[in-house]
Order: sequence, then structure tokens, then C-alpha cells
Amino acid sequence: MSISQAIEKVEARYAHQPEFIQAVKEVAITIAPLYDAHPEYDTFKIFERLVEPDRVIAFRINWENDKGEIQVNRGWRVQFNNALGPYKGGVRFHPTVNQSVLKFLGFEQIFKNALTGLPMGGGKGGADFDPKGKSDSEIRRFCYAFMRELHPYVSKDIDVPAGDIGVGGREVSYMFAMYKNLTREHGGVLTGKGVGFGGSLMRTEATGYGAVYFLENMLAAQNDNIKGKKVLISGAGNVSLHAAEKAHMLGATVLTVSDSQGTLYDKNGMDQEKIDWLKAQKAQSKPLCDYVDVFGGEWLAKQKPWHIKGDIAIPSATQNEVDEDDAKLMVENGIKYIAEGANMPLTADAIDYVRLHRVHYAPGKAANAGGVAVSGLEMSQNSVRQYKTFEQVDERLKAIMKNIHDCAAEASENYGQTDNGYIDYMTGANIVGFKRVADALCAYGILN
Repeated sequence: MSISQAIEKVEARYAHQPEFIQAVKEVAITIAPLYDAHPEYDTFKIFERLVEPDRVIAFRINWENDKGEIQVNRGWRVQFNNALGPYKGGVRFHPTVNQSVLKFLGFEQIFKNALTGLPMGGGKGGADFDPKGKSDSEIRRFCYAFMRELHPYVSKDIDVPAGDIGVGGREVSYMFAMYKNLTREHGGVLTGKGVGFGGSLMRTEATGYGAVYFLENMLAAQNDNIKGKKVLISGAGNVSLHAAEKAHMLGATVLTVSDSQGTLYDKNGMDQEKIDWLKAQKAQSKPLCDYVDVFGGEWLAKQKPWHIKGDIAIPSATQNEVDEDDAKLMVENGIKYIAEGANMPLTADAIDYVRLHRVHYAPGKAANAGGVAVSGLEMSQNSVRQYKTFEQVDERLKAIMKNIHDCAAEASENYGQTDNGYIDYMTGANIVGFKRVADALCAYGILN
């Protein structure tokens, strides 16, 4: 079966899962040169096997709110592929979570994890629970109930969840506590734990820092550097604020962050004092617009950042936040580099537009792999019962992000996708990640 036939099969079977179809098509279209060069992939039906998860675990979650009322939510764990190591991927708590979203995230995670070079397979999980407006006690009870249902299917050598949107260190700690209570094991079953009881230093910073490290390598490949560049960032969560922090450290001017209510624009740039204030504000679930009263700047209600002039964009909010109209605004306003801090924040049409206009574009599976890379390092630290220093983890993260960049750039060149210095990072990253998984599956035969 050809790649195009496989896509048609996925579209017919999962017509109700648009996010998943989008992720599959993006990979399928770009790996065609690799697939054609390796007939064994077709013999072993590698692509057809990879688009079907090993299993999807669905469960009901009963919990009690502060009023004593029983609440019911839905939870899932998509264990997509473990050819390279235990299933690895975050847990997302958000009302938009469904099987399509989790399957797209899990599918992307296979190749993202492969790109790190660490022994991790791909998976994803979550629930349609909305943490906003919930008390700490309610969140604790929900996390306990979620892990009570999930725990039979995860372990340090089978499936290692982590945090994601709506799931930070607090939620991971609650889930880990329930896992320990049920299994009597203190192992590395979850990553993103608190430092001092199994967590790794720098895990909080890793995704945002890693995206900027990838950007540094993109710029260097064009004989450019980040110092003095104007940076637009969407989102105001963990990834966004740490990307802002690292960009500022390296001499860039961070102009924006945003949330669902609008965009905060500071033409003078956000320095460390301002970023620390934003971290504290978000930690307390207080509005971004208060920034203007403290530091000045502008609050652009119900607007995205992309109409503002800049050099670099780091979309870090959520999937499909940047549509084709937004992409046109980016190009019109001078954006030359895009690194995805979120998973698939650009729609397919937006990706096509920025690539057509030769904007240097790094897909999330490459640019935001820093988080799962440090999660993998946390797993290693748990296994040997040792901790690494912040500096040791940071150096390893820099090396991993450089290697991802260089491997993607080399694949772009080797498969004829680099055009007069313009590197096709999307094709390169997909080829590298897919090849590592496909070669393992061929070696296994037909049992995975």
C-alpha cells in the first residue's frame, strides 16, 4: 500500500478525528522520499502499523467536589508505540481533551521522543477535566481519582506519563502519591516530580529553554544570532515564560506573551523582573492585563500577537492557534524564524504559507523536544538513584537540541529538501524520527 493510500485509509476510518488526521498527513507527506528509498518499510507495512496505537485505554473518573457533589469525567491513555523504549508522554487536563487530540499528540510524541536519541516510545493521556476555578482540594481529589484508574497500565518500564497543559508539578505530585499508595513502589513512573523526591532540576525550564536553544542553532545555520532580535511569544504558561526568560538572557527583546483573553505587548521588552512578575501572576491565576498597571505596555484584549512587527515567533499556547491569516500577518510583519513551543500550533495551511515564503520553520516535534528530553534524563536519574546538577542537565539539554537540529538539517540536505540555504526542518525532523522507529520495527519483525 502506498503512502497516499494509507492516508486515505486513515481519513476514512477516523473522519471524526481531525487533529489526528492533520498530524498523520504532515508526517506522511514529508517522509515519502525516505519510504521510497526503503522498500522494506512497505514490506513490513511500517506506516500502516504506526498510525494505529498499540492500545487506547479509556476510563471513567468519579470524584467529589467541595460541595460534596459527585462529578464524572472521561480519561484516556493512548499507548502509541514502544519500539524505542517505554511509552512516554504527558497528561493533559483540559475540557477540549478527546481521543482525536490525544491521538495526534501521541503520534507526534513517537517521533519527538525518537529525535532526542533517548530510549523512549510515544504515548499521551489526559482527561476532559477543567482545572480552572477548582480549589486545591478538588484538584487533589481529581488527581487521586485519575491515577486510581490509570495505575494498572503504567510503570517505570511500561509507560511513564508526565505533565502537560493543566498538569504541572502539583498535579504530578498528587498522582505520584496515589501511585505509591496503590503499588507501594517509589519508582520513576512519572516525570516532572518535585526536586527532592525524584524530580530533575531544570525540568520546569526545559521545554521553553530547549525551544530557544533550537532557535540559536537555526540562526547560526543562517550566519545569524538571537541577540537584538524582537521575539513574539504566544501563551503565558510554563513553556512561554521560560522561552521568554531564555531569549532575554541571550540578548533578545521579548515583546509579547498572551492568553485566551488577549495579548500583552511591551515595546520596551520584558526583562527578568517583569518575567518573574508574570510567573507569580500566572501561578496565582491572576490576569495578565494587571501588568500594564505595574510596568506599562499595552493590553490588547481578544487579540493574538501576530500583527506586531518582530523577527522571531514562538507560538506556545495550544494546537492550531495560528491559522493561515495569522501566518500572513507574521510574514507581513517581518517574522523570519518560527519555533513551535506548543504541539502543532500552526494549522496545515499556516505551515504551507510560511514555508512558501521561506520563513525558517521548526516544528514542535523538534523545537519543543527539550521537555521530554529532560524527562528522559529524570528517568535515568531515578534508575540510578542519583541527581544531576542544574548545570549538568542544562549542558545535556543544549547538546540534545543541537543534535536534533543538526540531524534534521542533515536529513533535509541528504534527501534534496534544502534549497539555496533554506533548510526544511519539518521534512528533516520527520525523516530522522520516522527512520529510527521504522528501523527498530523492521528488526522486530511483526510483533510490534
